[in-house]
Amino acid sequence: MKRPRWLRRPWQVVLAGGVLAVALVYAAIGAFLWWHAEELLAHPPQRPADAALVLGSRAYLDGKPHPCLTGRVDVALAMAKAGLVRQLAFSGGVDSEDSRIEAITMGEHAVASGFAGPMVLEPASTSTRLNLSLSRPLLLAAGVRSVVIVSEPFHLWRIERLVKKSGFDQSFDVQYAAAPTSCWRALGPLSKGALREPAAIINNAGHGYLF
Repeated sequence: MKRPRWLRRPWQVVLAGGVLAVALVYAAIGAFLWWHAEELLAHPPQRPADAALVLGSRAYLDGKPHPCLTGRVDVALAMAKAGLVRQLAFSGGVDSEDSRIEAITMGEHAVASGFAGPMVLEPASTSTRLNLSLSRPLLLAAGVRSVVIVSEPFHLWRIERLVKKSGFDQSFDVQYAAAPTSCWRALGPLSKGALREPAAIINNAGHGYLF
């Protein structure tokens, strides 16, 4: 009696099972991030802080500042206008996709939008972890002791873990602001950044940065 085809090639069954398991884990992380994002959007920062720290992403798209990036800045500008923060800090180095410096692009957008207050620029970081570590001494030098970290909603859970693991929250009173950028409003968990975030979490966790 012939064995079923799937029993004749068990490695294919193992491979298919592995792919399915990875897909399920990826989907579960994505669903959790969506829930967490909605929670943060529903509960914006309430306490005044010394500064808003805006973390970078791709700087330009089709020759213009990327709306995913400027949308983050707009949230910080709104907090400054409401008197919740007194200065802005922008963190992000050279964008590998367009060779623009993210921090400078954000600063230019803030000035073009009418912001005339103090700004801190951190133009060297190339990852979220470096956003925090390289911004810390600049913020301390600027007299900052409380900060609202601004990024898109899907990004903030990993930021929270990096803040705790790195001890960033030992230097500052930290709050978080989810930026509902046009990218997020259009695609939500299906935006490019949101789809890549579970992979970033798995990578960071594997290196011991989150736990």
